[in-house]
Amino acid sequence: MSNDSNDRPDLTGRLALVTGASRGIGFFTALELAKAGAHVIACARTVGGLEELDDAIQAAGGSATLVPFDLADMAAIDQLGGHIFERWGKLDIAVLNAGVLGVISPIGHVEAKVFDKVMTINVTATWRLIRSLEPLLIKSDQGRALILSSGAAHKCRPFWGPYSASKAAVEALARTWAGETQRLPLRVLSVDPGATRTAMRAQAMPGENPETLPHPSEVAAKLVALVGPAQTETGKLYQVREGKMVDYRMPE
Repeated sequence: MSNDSNDRPDLTGRLALVTGASRGIGFFTALELAKAGAHVIACARTVGGLEELDDAIQAAGGSATLVPFDLADMAAIDQLGGHIFERWGKLDIAVLNAGVLGVISPIGHVEAKVFDKVMTINVTATWRLIRSLEPLLIKSDQGRALILSSGAAHKCRPFWGPYSASKAAVEALARTWAGETQRLPLRVLSVDPGATRTAMRAQAMPGENPETLPHPSEVAAKLVALVGPAQTETGKLYQVREGKMVDYRMPE
C-alpha cells in the first residue's frame, strides 16, 4: 500500500480499533490507519456513517470490519474484546475517540440525566474499553493506545463542568494505565486535538466560523503518526495543535 505521507508509519498487518468512527476525528483517523495498511475495526452508533467510512477505506485500498453499537451498552463493550480475541487473537492499536459534550451550562443547572450520559460515554465506557481490550493489546509486540482528551480537562472554564470533569477523569485513567503497563511494549497516550472542525465543536461554539479551524483529517494524520513503532513515550499528553508531547506535574 502506498505511503503518501512522510509521517505515516507502515502499519501493514496491524489491527486497529477506533471508536466514534462514523464522523469527525474518528472517521478520518480510521481512514488514515487503513491507508497506512492496518485492518480497522470501526465502532460507532451510526450505521450510515460507518458504511460511508467503509466505502472510503475500500476506495483507498484498505479493509475494515464495522461494529455498530452504543458505548452505553457495557455488555457489548465486554463482548467486543472476546470477539476480537476469537477472530484475531490480539489487537495492535486502540484509538478511544468517542465522546459527548453534554451541555454548556452552569453546574447547578445541568440535568442529572445529561451529567450521567456524559460520564457514562466519556468515562465509564473508556474504562470498560480499557478493561476489555488490554488483554489483546498486551499480546501485541508494539501495542499502542490513544485516548482522546481535551484542553477542557485542564482549563475548567465556567459552564463546561460535566465535559471538563469527564476529560480530567479520562486522563487520570490513561496515566494510571500507562503506569501499570510501562514495563510492557504497550504505550498509552492521552491526546488533546485542540479546536477542530467537528459537529461537537459546532455544538459547543455555535457562533464560530468552522473554516477557521483545522479539518479533522489534519488531526487524524497526527494521531496515526503516534501509533507506529517509532513512538515510544507513554503516560504523557500529546497536544496536536502544538505538535508536542508534554509531561504531567503536580499543581503549583
